[in-house]
Amino acid sequence: MGGGGNMSTPATKTGEKKSHLQRVPSAKPPFTLGDVKKAIPPHCFQRSLIRSFYYLIKDLIIISITYYIAATYFPSLPYPLTYLAWPAYWVIQGCVGTGIWVIGHECGHHGFSDYQWVDDTVGLILHSAQLTPFFSWKISHRRHHANTGSLENDEVYIPRFKSKLRWYYQYLDNPVGRVGVLAFTLLFAWPLYLVFNISGKKYERFTCHYDPNSPLYSERERLQILISDAGVLAATYVLYRVALAKGFTWLVCIYGVPLLIVNGFIVLITLLHHTHASLPHYDSTEWDYLRGALATVDRDYGVLNKVFHNVTDTHVLHHIFSYISHYHAMEATNAIKPLLGEYYQVDDTPILKALWRDTKECIYVEKDEGSQGRGVYWYKYKLDD
Repeated sequence: MGGGGNMSTPATKTGEKKSHLQRVPSAKPPFTLGDVKKAIPPHCFQRSLIRSFYYLIKDLIIISITYYIAATYFPSLPYPLTYLAWPAYWVIQGCVGTGIWVIGHECGHHGFSDYQWVDDTVGLILHSAQLTPFFSWKISHRRHHANTGSLENDEVYIPRFKSKLRWYYQYLDNPVGRVGVLAFTLLFAWPLYLVFNISGKKYERFTCHYDPNSPLYSERERLQILISDAGVLAATYVLYRVALAKGFTWLVCIYGVPLLIVNGFIVLITLLHHTHASLPHYDSTEWDYLRGALATVDRDYGVLNKVFHNVTDTHVLHHIFSYISHYHAMEATNAIKPLLGEYYQVDDTPILKALWRDTKECIYVEKDEGSQGRGVYWYKYKLDD
């Protein structure tokens, strides 16, 4: 997975290819947000309702066909074949289901159409079907975009300082411990974040995406949280009725395992976009929107880039202009690369190798020695200093 897409490593000013781990500049860039916008062809900012529905319907057709095959033919397969058929079904449903979740995410950014009510309706249906509270996450995710790279104000993937590492971390800093942590993270981090705000910004009281009184939300946003909860409850009730009719094992095979794969990809994709040794984090003395948006990295998932609607390999652009539709994102990314220069970071390291490397080498952040008080922090990994 990865290493086979259409991404290329940018060159430095000397013409040499930039190392994946070479730090991006942390100084204020010589271009403005307006300059970046001018570099993008104007049509890339146009949203097409028909084109957006085309990609959604195509994904839903694939989901429906694979479901029909599994429901109709898998029960009559001899046992040796079922051990091949079900994993194939899970992989297809999980990958395409992730693409559908990404379209719901795009609705949350108002990138699906020109009509906010259409985006909200489609996003609510898609995310509720995958047990994601649409408006609840839309609101917290919007704050993440507004504060990316800020150590004080970002909403998620906020790195720890060395002094704040848990006492038990030293016992997990080995291959066996790392495998366990990664497995737990990919399986459970997404629901734990939604329910308990695990890995999210710390608040003074209990924080939950399903709670309309959570400190994540303002008074005027409470109704949207209740609507999100109603959507998830409606989807849960449908799943309950399916379990009564078909059995719990059937529900797990048809829906549960693919949902775990979707959840795992959500964590994998977002984790690797914001965890990289070359990316800075800023405190309030240095942070600004553009530098924060540039503190992300594009990744290469090979053929899955298209399955995931290019959320994987156009993430830098997405953090600068999150409302650009996915079908314009690659063109817009290619348009801004020359302007961004060394401020643009891409890493085409195979994904599993990158996951192992970056979770091993990005443990905490601290300032460089001799940084003279600048509020710029970099990932480090040595625990015995």
